[in-house]
Amino acid sequence: MAYLEVVTGIVLLVVAGDFLVRGAVSLAHRAGVSTLVIGLTIVAFGTSAPELVVGVDAVIKGSPTLALGNIVGSNIANSLLVVGLPAIIAPMTCDAPRLGRNLMMMIGATLIFIWIAQGGVFTSSHSIMLLALLGLFLGYSAMRAKKCPTELEGLDEINELEEHPISYRKSWAMVVGGLMGLALGADLLVVGSIELARAFGVSEALIGLTLIALGTSLPELVTAMVAAIRGHCDVAVGNVIGSNIFNILAIMGVSTLFGDIPVPESFLKVDLWVMLGAALLLIPFTRLRSKISKVSGFVMVALYVGYMVHLAHSAESAAVMGMPV
Repeated sequence: MAYLEVVTGIVLLVVAGDFLVRGAVSLAHRAGVSTLVIGLTIVAFGTSAPELVVGVDAVIKGSPTLALGNIVGSNIANSLLVVGLPAIIAPMTCDAPRLGRNLMMMIGATLIFIWIAQGGVFTSSHSIMLLALLGLFLGYSAMRAKKCPTELEGLDEINELEEHPISYRKSWAMVVGGLMGLALGADLLVVGSIELARAFGVSEALIGLTLIALGTSLPELVTAMVAAIRGHCDVAVGNVIGSNIFNILAIMGVSTLFGDIPVPESFLKVDLWVMLGAALLLIPFTRLRSKISKVSGFVMVALYVGYMVHLAHSAESAAVMGMPV
């Protein structure tokens, strides 16, 4: 049953998240809300909805390290897997003018996240700090978008609406159904993951780093694959950078409002630094506007597989010693 709950939960999160975004964008568009506001709020928050509901649900159910593992694991998967796999299929060129600046913001957010983690626990005071930084990031993005409105002209959700309009009634049904699906999917995924952790004698944090992180990163992976095939590296890498910033500032910020989130020792020794290293790996491509070749893609995927092997080995060693990892 635990496997079925996890798989069903992941499927519900992916489908419901997509329904919520499309329905909400349709309603906002019909109400005359600007593309700027839609892009910065509905789309940005909507695509991070799976991670958000999983994080909040995990904290409420008394498994806060599951939420932490999901955030760290998702960021690692985004930087290595979501960028690496599309590059293997279609090499991409990073030449968007402000991609590098956003990457520096992502790295800055990652460093702040690691700095807070050194204290051993994320508390409500840290939540206020992270959400304040999120507000600054959104404010900066809004000012930039006003100066360069063409940056939002290619918003896929708006383009899709113009080609295939959604009725008012159907839009509301998608929003309500999406919210219900997210709540149910998160609950199934969290409950199933806790059962699996107990069955295999591993920590909930490890399940968050692997199974849940991969599941909640599926929307970003699909988006990146499509963007790479179309030759839009700035979209693929840009989505990864935006998602990682939201994971750190919004998901952790909101999740911590519902309870403290302790940081396991293993995160301080390995996982947080892997997250930082994966982020730094993107610098040469964005700063030099160089091509992410097939070779680079293979290297990124290999690094991610190596990290998964390390986690599996650590779990096996801990199981032998009778200790959770």
